[in-house]
Amino acid sequence: MKNTLIALAAAGLVSFGAAAQAGDATAGQAAFATCVGCHGAAAEGGVGPKLAGQAPADIVAKLHAYKAGEQVGPMTSMMAPMAAGLSDADMENIAAYVASL
Repeated sequence: MKNTLIALAAAGLVSFGAAAQAGDATAGQAAFATCVGCHGAAAEGGVGPKLAGQAPADIVAKLHAYKAGEQVGPMTSMMAPMAAGLSDADMENIAAYVASL
């Protein structure tokens, strides 16, 4: 019984954590306006890679890495300054918007 309660509590925390990090697609649309020039209006790619179809968690992880100054790929020098001004909420919102496309 104790193990069942612990498992249920852990599952609830995981579910709550996922919901808390879901992001706001409407706010993400406004923030994504600065991304359109390189990633395209539908995140289809262009100068920058295609974002459509990527998991929101992957987009957020890459934005965090850029912001931290980590080398992510050949476009790091362009993306690092773009990510530098993003809050965690901005990143979640952008990822939610891209996932909605």
